[in-house]
Amino acid sequence: MAHSTPASDGPTRPDGSNYPVVRSEQDWHDLLSPEEYRVLRGAGTEPAFTGRFTDSHAVGVYRCRGCAAELFRSDAKFDSHCGWPSFFTPLAAEAVVLLEDRTLGMVRTEVRCASCGGHLGHVFAGEGYPTPTDQRYCINSVSMSFEAADS
Repeated sequence: MAHSTPASDGPTRPDGSNYPVVRSEQDWHDLLSPEEYRVLRGAGTEPAFTGRFTDSHAVGVYRCRGCAAELFRSDAKFDSHCGWPSFFTPLAAEAVVLLEDRTLGMVRTEVRCASCGGHLGHVFAGEGYPTPTDQRYCINSVSMSFEAADS
């Protein structure tokens, strides 16, 4: 079975409904940089400790780089020291879609944007972080843009 990616899955969510934001793969190529496309559409991962939001403590909202949907607020961001921005919850449960990911010889939970299906990262539970949810949404910086609270 081929690895599931936003590009290979097309506009269909796991529940069979369509994502609200639908573009052709050519449109995605035109909109995104090669690295953004590799991560958002190809379910790639940026190298650890290289993302621009990893150590950011600015106040505001993180949006999907593919469609600008609101995903996470800065007040849910925490320092996990894992190499990627970490959040303990999305802005709202409806902001993301979760899928089982069996790549790399393990079972993980992939996080995608609920509006366009773009790959954001993975969510992990039970790691013992002192957060309200005991979850770590480990998200690629390249998958997001940031809107400061004062803008």
